[in-house]
Amino acid sequence: MTSTPPADAPDLYAVLGNPVEHSQSPFIHGEFARQTGERIDYVRVCCPLDGFAPALRRFAAEGDGVHRGRPRGCNVTVPFKFEVPRLAARLSERATLAQAANTLRFDTDGWYADNTDGVGLRRDVEHNAGMPLAGRRVLLIGAGGAAAGVLGPLLAAAPAVVTVANRTPDKAHALVQRHAGWARRHGATLNAAPLDAPGAGFDLVVNASASSLAGQAVPVPATVLRVGTLAVDLMYGPAATGFTGWAQANGAIGRDGLGMLVEQAAEAFALWRGVRPDTAPVLDALRARLSDRS
Repeated sequence: MTSTPPADAPDLYAVLGNPVEHSQSPFIHGEFARQTGERIDYVRVCCPLDGFAPALRRFAAEGDGVHRGRPRGCNVTVPFKFEVPRLAARLSERATLAQAANTLRFDTDGWYADNTDGVGLRRDVEHNAGMPLAGRRVLLIGAGGAAAGVLGPLLAAAPAVVTVANRTPDKAHALVQRHAGWARRHGATLNAAPLDAPGAGFDLVVNASASSLAGQAVPVPATVLRVGTLAVDLMYGPAATGFTGWAQANGAIGRDGLGMLVEQAAEAFALWRGVRPDTAPVLDALRARLSDRS
């Protein structure tokens, strides 16, 4: 974008990742914009695996080469979330804790980075699924980027216990150690456990591992569940059906990651536009949209 954008052009936002063709973010933010009356365009930008930073800087400076509005921010998805903090001038507390970010706002005094994944999961569990997390026992499966993004906000809800189970014990212990002070601050017990013996009868089980994406078997025993356990896979669509089906077959309540996807997007939208959209109709519309495609 070589000239000054027209004053009446909608502000421009994007999701940056690789791949991004499947991303539902343009639909979600389009629905938010219609609901709130905010004038924005939202696009997908596929970044080279070895060239995320240049692609991000190009988008921030020039846009996508099609829309005429000024770039105001972006979402970042896999595999680039860990690269975002070092490119931003300022980080939110939750991005600092996660050491990863999925949202950037292009402020005039430098980019501001945030991580909205965890608060999205927390809002989906507490508001959409109707399970207050205070005093609950939570199992978090995985210790990679997805787990790092959600652990801090889960602890901030003051559960009684959060157990992190991961195939590589050292990664689980490192994640727990990094969040130890945060857990104490919120009165939660935080520990690490092996996948084959993580404990039993949790209130909430969150699959933040890559098992669903890779089509692998559920990595923990069914004893982690009890009747009525809420079992959430951060994936959605066909990728999540193995985990949610397993949960339901063992008396638990299976839930995919669509609610989290919409809630984390709403948090980003509020950060950018200063207004929080109503997520319920957008989640319903997204489920209907994906159901029509199946």
